[in-house]
Amino acid sequence: MKAELIDQIFADTAYVRTGGSAEERRTAEYLQGVCREFGIEAYTEAFEVEMASNAEATLTVDGREIPCKGYLCAGSGEVEAPLYYLTDSDRYSLSRCRGKIVLFDGYLGYWRYRDLLENGAVGFISYSGNVNYAHRDIDHRELRSYVSKGEKIPGVNINAKDAVAIVKGDGKTARITLKQDEHKGISQNVIVDLAGEIEQKIVFTAHYDSTSLSQGAYDNMSGCIGLLGMAEYFSAHPHRYGLRFIFCGSEERGLLGSKAYCIAHEEELKDVALVINLDMIGCIMGKFVACATCEMKLAHYISYMGDEFGFQVSTYQDVYSSDSTPFADKGVPAVTFARKAGGDLAPIHSSYDTVAVMKTAQMQKDIDFITAFASRMANAAMCPVSREIPDNVKEKLDEYLFRKRRKG
Repeated sequence: MKAELIDQIFADTAYVRTGGSAEERRTAEYLQGVCREFGIEAYTEAFEVEMASNAEATLTVDGREIPCKGYLCAGSGEVEAPLYYLTDSDRYSLSRCRGKIVLFDGYLGYWRYRDLLENGAVGFISYSGNVNYAHRDIDHRELRSYVSKGEKIPGVNINAKDAVAIVKGDGKTARITLKQDEHKGISQNVIVDLAGEIEQKIVFTAHYDSTSLSQGAYDNMSGCIGLLGMAEYFSAHPHRYGLRFIFCGSEERGLLGSKAYCIAHEEELKDVALVINLDMIGCIMGKFVACATCEMKLAHYISYMGDEFGFQVSTYQDVYSSDSTPFADKGVPAVTFARKAGGDLAPIHSSYDTVAVMKTAQMQKDIDFITAFASRMANAAMCPVSREIPDNVKEKLDEYLFRKRRKG
């Protein structure tokens, strides 16, 4: 893909585009337009998503108001209770949550929320940001439906600076007020099909939505540009396997686009030989990785190919937190490519995720390597990757998808 087009796409999509929003829809239409410029047609498949808009969200600690954003889809209500800072998930620490509003470190994952409910918490406070950053951004987070399962307690997110101040000041009592309108919205996947010589397909995925603070240049318009580059390439070059490119909506809200696709197309998945997922490539710093959610042989293959091409790539077998996962859970082997920089070099899910962390020449190199790998798979007499998901990977999928709790 030409450098000028890469730069233009980054410039044209430099805005927040959360799942289910008008901005996400605007981006879907933009991706369709770029495909039309390549002479290929793209279509959309819509799916329902939970939506909410906060009318009011307040937090006070010992009578002092703390800037906050209410958790979307966490219902409406008001609660006042003793404040408790939860530092660990051992039984004793969790037992002290009863009747309290709980401040905790990190994200509100499935097991964290179930622990809060089962131990009687009446509200929760999370925090985001960095105490050393000049800004006081607050991420607008969500109580996902598969986490709450309909059991909702009010929660807010605050800036890390305020979280530190609360704990340092031994905050005693907190009050949360949350009022919001919850409703159904629409997100969409953008799909491009390129016919092959046989019915079997290779599927390419990348998500195009962002989080509430982020322009999402790195995470993940970079992956979308990679898909566009490969669609452009394969539209002009032969390929034995049919190719389907899926620009997934609402990934940042829990892989909703890829999950919706796998449900709607479950019968067709038997004809998918491999999924190639792109999630964050082409940044200035960081190492290039390939995560194989399938047999380890594929990781070895890509490692050898990196040596052959003189392209540094670190390969491993695992479950990658991206749109490859729902496919692997349905038995389709998958690999995710990413260029991973440390959080201080290219922060994601924040206002620092802009084109400033990207390097156009690196984007081109990453796309060229992924395209070379994809071309080998797309023109293989038989895709060499086994259709079996190994037992150790199945166990990791169970843990990632909350069917089993990770030990330790």
